[in-house]
Amino acid sequence: MTSRRNAPERRRRLTARSVIASTLLGVNPPELPTASLVSSADLLGVTPGTARVAMSRMVAAGELEPTGNGYRLAGHLLARQARQDQSRSWTPTTWSGAWRTVLVPAEARSPADRTQLRRAMAALRFGELRDGVWLRPDNLPAGILPSAEAVAAEQSITLVGPLAEPADGAALARTVWDLDGWAASATSLLDELAPLQARLDAGDASALADGFIVGAAVLRHLQADPLLPPDLLPDGWPGAVLRTAEDRFDRTFKSVLRTWLLTRA
Repeated sequence: MTSRRNAPERRRRLTARSVIASTLLGVNPPELPTASLVSSADLLGVTPGTARVAMSRMVAAGELEPTGNGYRLAGHLLARQARQDQSRSWTPTTWSGAWRTVLVPAEARSPADRTQLRRAMAALRFGELRDGVWLRPDNLPAGILPSAEAVAAEQSITLVGPLAEPADGAALARTVWDLDGWAASATSLLDELAPLQARLDAGDASALADGFIVGAAVLRHLQADPLLPPDLLPDGWPGAVLRTAEDRFDRTFKSVLRTWLLTRA
């Protein structure tokens, strides 16, 4: 049986592009000097030359913009950071009980349009009830992801109102989202964070590589949280616990990383 201690090695290794993107997604504003990006990539086994090639390709793809001495996020990666920030800072707000239902017209659409809409609805944290019908509680503010909102507005019709049977809301949420699966994965990630947190608290720079990988996994998982009102969530929902743990882990990780980078300056 494989131990939890080996869980970071079981995760997919990050490509040079993913390392650069994840590093910039973890800072605000999302820009860093080239030397810091190269050193962060080296931490994950990406050679300086490979990191620089990846950055050049990301500039060509519109994912990065050069600054005076480094790079900043651009394009869809910048939008991804807005979604990530919403995921990390989410606190439940008062919910009126209304739901947003997005209906996609039945006329033929190109595969590109269908893919674009599916990505937009996922980014806006809608769940697909059935083909052409997306919904979620009306409890998220507008304007966080304007490009995704524009795609949804162009390709669909949105209705807002309460359910015919409000008491069925929790059951509907379980149908649309795999809440038990999300909670189980969140608990597993908490188990992975705990020993790494202890090592980083002790200033152990050897925990940085595994910490980077697990921290990125936590952020991806938080972005998959549908951010539902508490009334619709199962008992013991670990969303808030994972956010608190991630926030503490992120602060400690960055402190140890800064010290490590200074030794390489």
